[in-house]
Amino acid sequence: MRAMLASAAARPPTGAAWSHEVKWDGMRILADVRAGRLRLTTRAETEATDRFPELAGLLDVHPDVLLDGEVVSLEQGQPSFSRLIDRIHARGGTAKQLAAARPVTYMVFDLLRLDGHDVTRLPLRDRRALLEGLEIPGPRALVPPVYPDGAALLRATAEQGLEGIVSKRLDSQYEPGRRSPSWVKIAHRPTQSVIVGGWRPEATSGAGLGALLVGIPQGQGWRFVGRVGSGLGAAQAQVLLPLLAQAHAEQSPFTTPVPPADARGTHWVAPRIVVDVRSLGTLGESTGRLRQPTLLRVRADLSAGDLREAEDG
Repeated sequence: MRAMLASAAARPPTGAAWSHEVKWDGMRILADVRAGRLRLTTRAETEATDRFPELAGLLDVHPDVLLDGEVVSLEQGQPSFSRLIDRIHARGGTAKQLAAARPVTYMVFDLLRLDGHDVTRLPLRDRRALLEGLEIPGPRALVPPVYPDGAALLRATAEQGLEGIVSKRLDSQYEPGRRSPSWVKIAHRPTQSVIVGGWRPEATSGAGLGALLVGIPQGQGWRFVGRVGSGLGAAQAQVLLPLLAQAHAEQSPFTTPVPPADARGTHWVAPRIVVDVRSLGTLGESTGRLRQPTLLRVRADLSAGDLREAEDG
């Protein structure tokens, strides 16, 4: 099953028909417990069970259950995606070592199956009641609270430096794989998933990772939207450089022109690496270029196809 997705909004909806929760800066995971086995899958339906061995305790939640939530790495109580990066790619003994040193927390916010019964067609308020009735054991798995006042929660999350909030209609059914208007997300600063089409080495050393050239879907191709140079720390480079080398291409994957100042010295790559960037919007409709983009994370759970689906939806 694919996870239900939220549509972007500028402000939270109001009224008793909605509930509101914190938007966690983590990795979306479905947790399937059945026949004495636990299976964790990403939003792209990729196997992730061996990445998070510390979540084995989910087997004790219920004999037959399917949960939806976000795996979060907390640092002094704050979600940190940079701490989660190593976990996303670790396997085997490395995953076990990292689990012991930096365990993750599974923030559970929905229930999709219980005792063999598909409950996705139940309204959210009923699914939430069933979820809370499971009494999910901590500390590695938690059911975060929901709030009635979205505006107040948005202010509180801004003060605490959190990513934003998600507002959900209490009568909404769970719609697998769909970006639904029944769930809306409000971020404190626009965040966008983009495709990587090229990279440039550091200008000073001629080595390392200096910038990414990124794009978004346009028709059957990819529109160039700018060069990302901020946020490329050592940890990000360690993850990205091997992926970029594997995706090497002889020419630009962008179907719109790349300005010579951006193209100069660029190594082109096939459009298959997805990253999240935070920006101040765009520089105008004429260019659509991102304004002051900063790299946030590599999205190992997303593909180029996912970006096209989001654009179509």
